[in-house]
Amino acid sequence: MKVIYNGILPVKGFAAINLFGVLFVRKGAAVSERLLNHERIHTRQMVEMLVVLFYLWYVVEWALRALGTIGTLGTSGTNEGYYRISFEREAYGHEQDFDYLKGRKMFAWVKYLKK
Repeated sequence: MKVIYNGILPVKGFAAINLFGVLFVRKGAAVSERLLNHERIHTRQMVEMLVVLFYLWYVVEWALRALGTIGTLGTSGTNEGYYRISFEREAYGHEQDFDYLKGRKMFAWVKYLKK
């Protein structure tokens, strides 16, 4: 995975953002193996969703969860919506399992929609 350090992306408050399989890292942020694994999981999700559909789904799901429209947890704003996105739940849930992608089934993120 290509990693680019810069002062623009991602926005403040985030260490990194994966855009089309390229990891943009905020200057001064540490890139750990766990972070790289998390972003590799997102890259696999992107490929499954043909990239454009991944981003479309991501934004729609974030908006619905941030507004409390879907999901069973209470709403406290955009950060909670972010952590409740199915793509993020899969990635955070397996970021420390460095063998996860070897046995991951396609569309594994779908099971996180209902939780």
